[in-house]
Amino acid sequence: MNEQDLRHLLTITVEDVRPAHPAVAGWERARRTRRTRRAVGAVALAVTLLGGGAVAALRPPAGPPPDRAVAPTVEPSHAPPVQRLPAELGYPGDPLARLGDPATVPLSARPVRRALALFQPFDEDHRTDGPVRVLGDDGVVRALDVVTPAPTRDRAGNEATALKPGVLSPDGRSAAFAQTGSLLLVDLTTAAVRRIPLDGYLELVVWAGDRVVVGGDDRVYAVDRASGAASPLDVSAWDLVAPDPAAGREAALVEVGGERGGLLLRTRSARDGAVRTEQRITDTVLPTPYQVNEFYGRGWLHGERLARSAWIVSDVIDGAEGVVVLDARTGAVAHVLDLGRDRWKSCCEVLGWDDRGAVLLRLQPGGLLRWHPDTGEVTGVVRNLTGTIALAG
Repeated sequence: MNEQDLRHLLTITVEDVRPAHPAVAGWERARRTRRTRRAVGAVALAVTLLGGGAVAALRPPAGPPPDRAVAPTVEPSHAPPVQRLPAELGYPGDPLARLGDPATVPLSARPVRRALALFQPFDEDHRTDGPVRVLGDDGVVRALDVVTPAPTRDRAGNEATALKPGVLSPDGRSAAFAQTGSLLLVDLTTAAVRRIPLDGYLELVVWAGDRVVVGGDDRVYAVDRASGAASPLDVSAWDLVAPDPAAGREAALVEVGGERGGLLLRTRSARDGAVRTEQRITDTVLPTPYQVNEFYGRGWLHGERLARSAWIVSDVIDGAEGVVVLDARTGAVAHVLDLGRDRWKSCCEVLGWDDRGAVLLRLQPGGLLRWHPDTGEVTGVVRNLTGTIALAG
C-alpha cells in the first residue's frame, strides 16, 4: 500500500455524510469503517516489522492499564431566589395530618409522651370552637381539659386566642400560655398546671432553651421553666425570633423588624437583652421588582437560617403575601416564596422548621404546607384546617 492509498483511506474516515436514509447510510459507514480499520491495521503491522526495535522500545510496560476513572460530580441544588406555589398541591401523608381529627380522650386521662402540635378550631365567626386539641406522637388527639386558657387582651381591650404559634415547647412536653397578669404552664406529660403571677397585659410566648419569654407591648419577662423565677428582659415580644432548639442557653437572641426601606436584624444578649449587633436586611439577590416590605408573625431560626412571613412586592402586586428565608448572620435574603394575591391578609404565618430544613406554614384558606427552600418543593400537610396551630420544634 502506497502513500496515495493511505490518503484515500483517511479521506473516507473523515468525510461528512448527510444521507437521506440515516439507518442505511449508518450501516454502510460502519462497513467502510471496518474495512478501513483492517487496512490501517495491515499498514501498522508492516511498520512494526520494519521498525523492529524502535517500536519495541516505545511499547508500554506490561500489566493492567492505569485506573483513569473519574468520580462523578454531583451538582448542588440551586433553587431560584423567588419560588411559587404549584398549581396543584400533593398531600403525600404526614403525622400532622391528624390535626383535623376530633379529640377522642381527655389529656387528664391519657397524658402524652410528646406532643407534635396543638390546635384550636374556629367557628364561622372566627371564634374559638371547643377546647385546645393536643396531637401526641402516638397519633392520638386529646382534649386539653385541665385548664381553659383565657383570650389575651391589650390595654385597649382587643382580644386574641391564647393559642398562638410558639406556645408549645420544642420538646413537645410543655405548653405556655400568656394570660393577663400571669403565665400559664401546662406539663403535657403529667397534665399538671402552674400559674406564675406576672404584671401586665401579656400576649406572646417564645420558648428559648429552658426559659419562656413572655410579654406584650410594654414589658417582657424571661421565666425559668423549672423554678418559675421571672426577670425583665429588654426585647420586643413581636420581633423576637424563636431560637433554634439546638442553641444553648447563652446563645444570642435575634430580632427581625422594621418597615419598608429600613428592615433590621439585631442580636441581643440572652442574659439581659442588650444589643450586640445591628445590620440592615438586604434583598439584592431578588430579581426586579421583588423586595420585602414588612414582616409579620413569629420568626424561626434553624441553624444559620431564619424564616418569617412578610408582605412583599412581587411582579404582580405591591403587598403580596410571602415567606422569606434569610441568612441570620448577615441579614441577606436568600429565598422568597411568593404566595400571590387574593389571599387573606396575614394569611400565611410561619410555624417553624422541620428537622430536614423545610419551613412549615399556614395557608388560609387552605391549611398547612411544607416548603423546602433549597429545592422549591411545596407539599400539602393538612387541607382546610380553620383555627390556630402551634407546632413543636
